[in-house]
Order: sequence, then structure tokens, then C-alpha cells
Amino acid sequence: MTENEKRLLQEKHRLEQAQNRNRVKERKARTRRLIQEGAILEKVIPNITAIELENLEDYILHILKR
Repeated sequence: MTENEKRLLQEKHRLEQAQNRNRVKERKARTRRLIQEGAILEKVIPNITAIELENLEDYILHILKR
């Protein structure tokens, strides 16, 4: 393996690592946002925890159509 091939392989790995870090960062940001939105939802509609997840979307849509 020549020096140029080694450098190219190293750069490829660095790029893959950077892409992986970005994916993790985006996933963590999405998780945080979903948790915060869920907390707001529970604050605004206190009885929402009693609703089954399967019925949650219909319940929210029903509330919004009022």
C-alpha cells in the first residue's frame, strides 16, 4: 500500500467518523425535542397519560377540531 493510498484510506475513515458523529448529534437532538414536546403535551393536557398510545393521535385530532 502506497503512502497516497494510506492517506486516502485515513481521510475516508475520518469522513465516516465525522458523518457518524453528525448522525448521533442529530438523533440526540431529535430525542431531546420529542421529550420536551411530550412534557409540554402532558402539561397542557394532564389526563393525556391515561390515554393509550394507539388512541393518542385520534384524541389530539379530536381536540384540535373543536
